[in-house]
Amino acid sequence: MYTIGFVLALFGLLGVALDRERLRAVRYLLAPGVVLWAASVFTQTSNWQALFGQSFRDLLFLGGAMLALRAIATLGKLAVPVGIVAVLCFAGIHRGIALNPSADTAATAESTMVTNYAPDAELLVELRPSTDSERWKRWIGAKGWTSCPAFHPQDGDRTDLDDYVMLDLPAGADLADVTQQLYAADLVDYVEPNEVIKLDILPKQDTPIGTSILGINDPEVKRQWAMKALKINELYELLTSDQVQPQRKALVAILDTGVDAQHEDLRANYRSVGKKYDNDPQGHGTHCAGIAGAVTNNGVGVASLARTDKFINITSVKALRAGGSGTQQDIINAIITATDKGADVLSLSLGGFSTQSRQRAYSEAVKYATDRGAIVVAAAGNSNRDAAGYTPVNATGMIGVSAIDSELQRAQFSNRVGKIAMAVAAPGVGVFSTKPNNTYAAHNGTSMATPFVSGLLGIMKSIRPDLTNKEAFKILDKTGIATKNTADTGRLIQPAAAVRALVARGADN
Repeated sequence: MYTIGFVLALFGLLGVALDRERLRAVRYLLAPGVVLWAASVFTQTSNWQALFGQSFRDLLFLGGAMLALRAIATLGKLAVPVGIVAVLCFAGIHRGIALNPSADTAATAESTMVTNYAPDAELLVELRPSTDSERWKRWIGAKGWTSCPAFHPQDGDRTDLDDYVMLDLPAGADLADVTQQLYAADLVDYVEPNEVIKLDILPKQDTPIGTSILGINDPEVKRQWAMKALKINELYELLTSDQVQPQRKALVAILDTGVDAQHEDLRANYRSVGKKYDNDPQGHGTHCAGIAGAVTNNGVGVASLARTDKFINITSVKALRAGGSGTQQDIINAIITATDKGADVLSLSLGGFSTQSRQRAYSEAVKYATDRGAIVVAAAGNSNRDAAGYTPVNATGMIGVSAIDSELQRAQFSNRVGKIAMAVAAPGVGVFSTKPNNTYAAHNGTSMATPFVSGLLGIMKSIRPDLTNKEAFKILDKTGIATKNTADTGRLIQPAAAVRALVARGADN
């Protein structure tokens, strides 16, 4: 639709510029062409920064084409054939620009960034529904390439994810050239690199002193300063009152390096969806799990937002490998698996810089989850940059999370979320939580901020299971409080206020 709309617009400009009787009807292609082009750019671009960059580039190109065609109009009898050839050349040049990954990301990419691609499946390809599988296999086979299905969603009728394949290329293959060949063959709808994301582990941080006036007996709560910032006393009082009655336990899935399912402070709240996910050789996932749903008031370890065991269970789906890295395919498969296992909230404390301005496959995965009633949350990233250039937080439908410190300022490392459509802030500096083998530690990162939001959303989903991602964000945003950098962080979540607003909303309906 994008290419067709742009080419129609070019031919429309030809009709306008040449103003010949026999081309009079061609000018009427301009309006539908522009409409198709604009609709495609708007629906396939994941953030406002990329939308502006691509729109500006294309409109500048059309303006230059119009000037060239007006010059061609002075050629007399040669104007029409030269004009047609020029339009075809313009279309080819523009297609080359559009297929160049650096062109799509001019507004967000930085030349110093290096992105790694999976060596065993470099490209993620969405086949056209009309593409015959045997024809596809013959075509790539002739080029020495191989492919296999990328995703296996349980509910394939509700998503295009089952149209994706992974394309494995010979060593040294030029990804840009392969991408151009794929589009030229007219067999695919979309191509994107299968990028590798690696955890950005920040140094451990001394834990600010918290508060012990919480009416609970978890010995390490004194090291959880975030509880005071989140006014946890108010939440605990609310959750144990008659005002709040959970309809069922919500399932919060930690999509990470795994979770130590036997940890003393997680075991009673943990529900396994697969034994292979119930260990954590790296430790990152276990730390996030404790923030989202450590057992509270059990006389050991730390506390979480859920005061009692009536509201949430924690589970794990591995999205990252033992070393802390994972491909785009790995992460999307984890989203699909968690959704198919019935998770209500998916918590992704992971992400990285991306060469892609349009996170199409990620956005399709988030849509698959939200269409089935789940809410997906992702870390903003730890590079002190614009989160709009980071994935998967910039996927459509995602709730992004920035990190603040104990002074309610944006953490020095936290990416800015002003251009993320739905984003909030949570504590992310010196966050004390569970680690494998019944140990505990403090860490920094938007990774730590994310499960605070995920745990709260789990409580909210237990009270109102039909709560959507957009409704949830509106409540978090409206009830949150300003930070010292609200434009860059979003509003700091206030769990008690959010639950009150949710209960009041339910009573009004």
